[in-house]
Amino acid sequence: MKKNMTFVMAAVLAASFLATGCGNKAAETKADTKAETTAETDAESKEDGETAAAAGERTTFTVGFDASFPPYGYQENGEYVGFDLDLAQEVCDRNGWELVKTPIDWDAKDMELNSGAIDCIWNGFTMNGREDAYTWSEPYVNNTQVFAVKKDGGITSSADLAGKTVLVQADSSALAALKDEENEEIKALADSFAELREVPDYETALLELEAGSADAVAMDEGVAIDKQSKNDNITILDEEISKEQYGIGFKLGNEELRDQVWATLLEMEADGTVDTIADKYSVNKDNICISK
Repeated sequence: MKKNMTFVMAAVLAASFLATGCGNKAAETKADTKAETTAETDAESKEDGETAAAAGERTTFTVGFDASFPPYGYQENGEYVGFDLDLAQEVCDRNGWELVKTPIDWDAKDMELNSGAIDCIWNGFTMNGREDAYTWSEPYVNNTQVFAVKKDGGITSSADLAGKTVLVQADSSALAALKDEENEEIKALADSFAELREVPDYETALLELEAGSADAVAMDEGVAIDKQSKNDNITILDEEISKEQYGIGFKLGNEELRDQVWATLLEMEADGTVDTIADKYSVNKDNICISK
């Protein structure tokens, strides 16, 4: 009888040990699976841009801009200022965000945006021809591409640019317009230049124009007008290269942030804040099209 009881107790202990072991293993497996699932979900959320900020807990708003693009964004007395940056600041103030102004190389803007280094590109950013590359706001400014020349340079029309050196910003709308194969008139004009040379920014281009190492700069009208107001030796030719519209470019798929920013801009337009900022930077209010 004692012998049988010993076998029974041993069997019970063995069964208990196996059950406990399996239970621990199952619990560990369940915990591991949950951790893996959570990690995968977090990774997918970050990949899709579904961060805490996108979920309504945003504290900062990072704007990428060209720091040599007055009156929209530029540096003055050591600070970054401009029409677009002031608009962005007001949007942040109304949403309780901190504005982070991030100057970027214009030809690296896509890398900055897609890497998450910036939340949007907001600085005289032309929508036309880029419609499918970004999640865009509605247009907020109508713009024109023009030629800026020296007043005493002997150039009075675009026809005079034949055989001349023309500068243009790299990856700019002016460059795209001058290389547009479908616009035969503009393409023929560009083909008549001795050289169409790309430079990193308009400041460099206008310095070369002033120094006489270039004959004209193809550029945004708003920037040209701003420069003309500060330099009597710069004039703008009457002929237009192209017409376009400015928008705020967000990473593809980031409709939530786009919608929040645009809704705030509509409020600012309705209460006169946009016009006040336009007056501050001498932006032509007739070209503003936020609610049109």
